[in-house]
Amino acid sequence: MTLPSSTTTYTQLVCKLHKSIYGLKQSSRKWYRKLSNALLQDGFHQSQANYTLLTKEDTGYTSSKPAKTLIDPRIQLDDEQGEPPDDPSPHRQLIGQLLYLTLSRSDITYVVHNLSQFMLKPRTPHLQAVHHLIRYLKGSPGQGLLYSTSSSLHLCGFSYFDWASCPTTRRSTIGFCVFFGDCLVSWRTKKQRKISKNSTEAEYHALAASSSELTWLQYLLTDFQIQ
Repeated sequence: MTLPSSTTTYTQLVCKLHKSIYGLKQSSRKWYRKLSNALLQDGFHQSQANYTLLTKEDTGYTSSKPAKTLIDPRIQLDDEQGEPPDDPSPHRQLIGQLLYLTLSRSDITYVVHNLSQFMLKPRTPHLQAVHHLIRYLKGSPGQGLLYSTSSSLHLCGFSYFDWASCPTTRRSTIGFCVFFGDCLVSWRTKKQRKISKNSTEAEYHALAASSSELTWLQYLLTDFQIQ
């Protein structure tokens, strides 16, 4: 910080930060700006489909160097400032870990989606549901997603909707799943924000969501030079 050197009382002045402090809303943006600018100067290209994806093409060979050796050692990201955030409650930690599990266990996506709606103020029934889900995972190993190296490069998607499925709000549930060959690469289930007056309206919302995901994945695959 830049502070006045005099002992005089200044009532109209503010402090200027030379670097962002962890805990502020601007800190993550400052960190990403510093990292991305350094990578762009090193020859990386920023994806237009996902701005957090930066790729660098090496023609003729595939680099076997670890990822950390590709980073300029002059880039220093200070993490000594600020205090670590308080740990969330055990209930929230369990649900948060289950959210990561949905990346490889799509069969628990619907249940975890419902449980995540109560992460801020979980109650005993929600914890009991989490324990029941953990027992299910322990008793059913080997049901994760398999990504085969011999799969084709054909992109296809499926959408579905459940009109007025919520008994409380009467809002519809829409969802989609996208396959890259035989591999499931993207899926989503979401409750609509507004009530659909008929099933056709809910169906169009589901088709729009799946079409948007397919279009985004096409642009993303282009960044990896996959046509």
